[in-house]
Amino acid sequence: MAHKVDHEYDYLFKIVLIGDSGVGKSNILSRFTRNEFCLESKSTIGVEFATRTLQVDGKTIKAQIWDTAGQERYRAITSAYYRGAVGALLVYDITKRQTFDNVQRWLRELRDHADSNIVIMMAGNKSDLNHLRTVQEEDGRTLAEKEGLSFLETSALGAVNIEEAFKTILTEIYHIISKKALAAQEAAAAAAGPPGQGTTINVSDVGSGARKACCST
Repeated sequence: MAHKVDHEYDYLFKIVLIGDSGVGKSNILSRFTRNEFCLESKSTIGVEFATRTLQVDGKTIKAQIWDTAGQERYRAITSAYYRGAVGALLVYDITKRQTFDNVQRWLRELRDHADSNIVIMMAGNKSDLNHLRTVQEEDGRTLAEKEGLSFLETSALGAVNIEEAFKTILTEIYHIISKKALAAQEAAAAAAGPPGQGTTINVSDVGSGARKACCST
């Protein structure tokens, strides 16, 4: 979902949060959109989303961020959940190795259901629990590089790198869309023919037509 709008914002981008249940997706969402953290947050059932507007390269971007449950029993919603998404934050818990091992499965699902150009960032969440760490930061960085993803460690509790993670995703999406728009303009200009040929003929034709109209009145 990357709509151009003329009023309160310039672009609307749909971002999805994915990863195993309990890695902190809902708290990442609430920290980014409302600057809140709930220690007793329960597992998300179904889907919820929240929005936040920010500035990227002088443009007003509205991020619509979707959060879903990581449990297997909610997997039926995947197709609709991913539809229209232009960015994804794939989250694992640095204190639970299994959530990191499952990153590859989430990546496969994302690539099966989402647009091939989707911007993906991998986030190792709960960096505030460094004393309980079972996944080293270097492991996360290595996997991200191998898969061609951006990477950050985050803490929804400490509000560490949450803002940076979303801003990085949104900036990359905006740059991709800007390049596509520029390429489309260049293609349209090329289709119109080389400058100095067709364009000049058309302009002179219009000019002579205008003069004839003027003389006949």
